[in-house]
Amino acid sequence: MNTAVQLEQQLMSIHRKSYPAYKSLAGSWQFPGFILHIDHVQGDPFAAPSKVSVEVSQKTAAFPEELFDRKDKRIALQDHLTREFSRQVSEYMFQAKGSGKSGLISISRCGQEVLERTALEMNDKRILVRFEVGFPANGRTINAPELKKILFDYVPQCVKRALYYRNLNAKVLQEVADLAEDQTFIREELRKRELAAFVANGSVLPRQSGVSDKPMKGAVVFESPRSMEVELMLPHKGALKGMAVPRGITLIVGGGYHGKSTLLKALELGVYNHIKGDGREYVITDDTAMKIRAEDGRAVAHVDISPFINHLPNGKDTVDFSTEDASGSTSQAANVVEAVEAGAEALLIDEDTSATNFMVRDALMQSVIAREQEPITPFIEQARKLYEEKGVSVILVAGSSGAYFYIADKIIQMDTYRAYDITDQVKEICSRNKEEMEFVAAHRKESEGIARWGVMSRHPRLGKIDKKHGQIKVKQYGKDSFSIGKDTVELKYVEQITDSEQTTTLSYVLKNVIEEMETKKNASLEELAEKIWREIETRGLACLVKGSYIPSSLAMTRKQEIYACLNRYRGFR
Repeated sequence: MNTAVQLEQQLMSIHRKSYPAYKSLAGSWQFPGFILHIDHVQGDPFAAPSKVSVEVSQKTAAFPEELFDRKDKRIALQDHLTREFSRQVSEYMFQAKGSGKSGLISISRCGQEVLERTALEMNDKRILVRFEVGFPANGRTINAPELKKILFDYVPQCVKRALYYRNLNAKVLQEVADLAEDQTFIREELRKRELAAFVANGSVLPRQSGVSDKPMKGAVVFESPRSMEVELMLPHKGALKGMAVPRGITLIVGGGYHGKSTLLKALELGVYNHIKGDGREYVITDDTAMKIRAEDGRAVAHVDISPFINHLPNGKDTVDFSTEDASGSTSQAANVVEAVEAGAEALLIDEDTSATNFMVRDALMQSVIAREQEPITPFIEQARKLYEEKGVSVILVAGSSGAYFYIADKIIQMDTYRAYDITDQVKEICSRNKEEMEFVAAHRKESEGIARWGVMSRHPRLGKIDKKHGQIKVKQYGKDSFSIGKDTVELKYVEQITDSEQTTTLSYVLKNVIEEMETKKNASLEELAEKIWREIETRGLACLVKGSYIPSSLAMTRKQEIYACLNRYRGFR
């Protein structure tokens, strides 16, 4: 292998040459304590930065095996080291001078969630960090001394400070591993106790602002209603009390701005583990839970929405429903069915982002508009069957309609960010309104069953795919969307995507699925989604990439988001 001395000689030999001469540096170079890989050199100082990686052997890094001997602990430690490496490189950002992106040094910017990323991977043999560097230039002329600062001074310092166990806080690292184990323990307890979610006492649910996901200072901390409180004995933290949300139908009610949506948002993101200090470290939700909302204008392809929508005036088939421009009610119906197909065992719904006519029709409306004239069977009439026939729980925020009181198993009132169990009081009030109870019961009996959900196998065909030099072109637009060929996949309303790198991952997933479909013509959408998910679970995110170069910008997503992405691709026919 080439040495650092040889790299320095090669670097200085191209000083003041035209920028493309930097490409001669590509390859692997042995430095004291690590290997530097220059994986891809940018073609221009104004182009996307060069791709660089650093490899440190575990013998050199010397992390105790007990810090990463389980998958949950390994992912948590990788996440922590990524943040630490990011802190170190930020000190050297643009200290090397030049034009364009000269001097840039960057790695993934982690949010509050703990996600597995290609930016940093570790096992019992090595740690591999992938990041980007803007190779310095004056105009378009190589500035070798400035790059020498980055590669021979800045990067080695970052490696030593962030990737050597002896230079890190051992107590903090142990806390990272312990928290991961405790979070996994709670997830296992959800299954054992038949819970949809757990919210620990003392959790801080409100966030700083709409643009900051950090905890709000001075916020009211969460306290469980006594009637819903359970105590868990965690492996490391020990006794922890909090609110147990049972499986079934749970209603969250209260006045405006009293914390209903804040609680639901915390539950929505409780499918992921959170870092220490986030305030939601012990807010744990069934990790298959899906947030459901109306999504006007989305494409729907071959979905059975007949449990909710039937007898459309235009005669359109709702057992095998397709549209390029779904309404609020048809989009929400499709979202529910698709979530169940993707294996969701809990649905999280906020009345404010739902189609009103999809959620409920009151007695007066049903008496004015005859049932046979209304193609929509509202969700209220199917929610109980959804749980009883499919085992899918519902957690619903309601603010304007009391109809769901009649079918709820548990009712939580949020009052100035404090939670109260008002189930018994509400049920007593409901029992006095026998006419309403009979009305709800009668319409539940009339509505069609949902036992067939998830049975229909969809076999989409590919439309024409726009390619460049025989390759499918993919481009990301932040967290909310990406384009593949000439089609844009909108993911703005898939609200549990929290990181733009998850969207990047989904773009690679779709690209792989399309390539698979080009060779395997008769595969169903479910087969394709399940296959790619098994490969990711078995081989990691690297399986999505053809060739030896692995981008640093991939973050783990859930199977549910993979289904959601495929379902929103307009290129299927």
